[in-house]
Amino acid sequence: MIVETNIDELKKRENSLKIIKGIIHSRGRNQLYDLTGLSGGFLLKKEDLNLLETYVGPALFEDQLQLIGKKHLGGEKILGVNRTSSGILATIMALVRPDSYVIHYLPQLPSHPSIPRSTKLIGANYLEFDNLKDFYIPDNTSLIVITGSTMDHQVITIEEFKEIIKITKSRNNHNPLDKYSQTYDEIPVMVDDASGARLRTIIYNQPSAIELGADLVVTSTDKLMDGPRGGLMAGNKNLINKIKSKAHQFGLEAQPPMVAGMVRGLENFNPENLLKSLEKKQKLLEYLNRNFNGFELTPTGIMITPEALKSEIENRGIKILLSDNDISFTWAMILLREYGLVTIPSVGMPGASATLRFDLAASDAKNLKLSNLVEIINSSFEALLNVVDNPEKCQEIIFN
Repeated sequence: MIVETNIDELKKRENSLKIIKGIIHSRGRNQLYDLTGLSGGFLLKKEDLNLLETYVGPALFEDQLQLIGKKHLGGEKILGVNRTSSGILATIMALVRPDSYVIHYLPQLPSHPSIPRSTKLIGANYLEFDNLKDFYIPDNTSLIVITGSTMDHQVITIEEFKEIIKITKSRNNHNPLDKYSQTYDEIPVMVDDASGARLRTIIYNQPSAIELGADLVVTSTDKLMDGPRGGLMAGNKNLINKIKSKAHQFGLEAQPPMVAGMVRGLENFNPENLLKSLEKKQKLLEYLNRNFNGFELTPTGIMITPEALKSEIENRGIKILLSDNDISFTWAMILLREYGLVTIPSVGMPGASATLRFDLAASDAKNLKLSNLVEIINSSFEALLNVVDNPEKCQEIIFN
């Protein structure tokens, strides 16, 4: 393998950022196309800039975040954190006992690494399921986590969502006294709705996580919306207060510029941008199906998994010496370096999915004709075929 460790993933990402910087300086920002669906940004107003002080900022913007955050997510109280992963970590630190269980249900494995890593960090046990037939809640469980939409945009069905809530509430109604506090103990449900808070509700017409009975929900303010890379939590005010206290103890809370950016991003959010991508993705898939077999639809675009990508290459009679993920990373770096097209495998954080996803709801997708995107995908794939049987060359492309 070329990319084996988290450090390797970090080096790959650093190389990608250098390439992006070079493209902006040499060709201009308009020659860079971020199709990750995670572009985010800070849509601040001029008058905001002088108000981003340590105490002035929270005094002015946090009340606004409460109002607009509740409209977006529901719940009794809102908390801004510096990433969705930070919100997950703060929640687990605040609500999960050492040696107890965190139970995670998601539409398709694997989970986002922040959940099992946070669980391990505090010395708790972790179980994950993607099949209701196998799902159960063991004794001494502190937290149930539901993922609304996976890293590859696999969306939970409303039937699965409701069933997990039903099972948890039934368990709570029959829960014995908590051996730690000797009081009646209810297991809270937190929903990791990073992109799901918009995908589930807008594309799939599902109710919000809170409306479906969750106690807590966290979403990313840069996923499928024009906010900064931050996390927004909502839910039961007593639970949010515990999480907020823990977040402040460990510096996980969103700072004033982030809070202001969240407010403006939520103000600017327009569901129509997601809905417009539906027609475009079908056309794009039809174009690509002329040359490929492995692309499939996502809620707002198309994707190809590392496994499907490997099959595409093998079907062309080329011997592969790379891992599935390394093939995907190599293609992503070719797309970035030669065509200015940003995908998650090139810039993602350690542990991010290696699936190549082209999100047509992204702002930059408006500046790229479908015919041009098809040409970029076809041409870059030919470039990949020319190097994929040469691990040394692929390593050079990934790490420079």
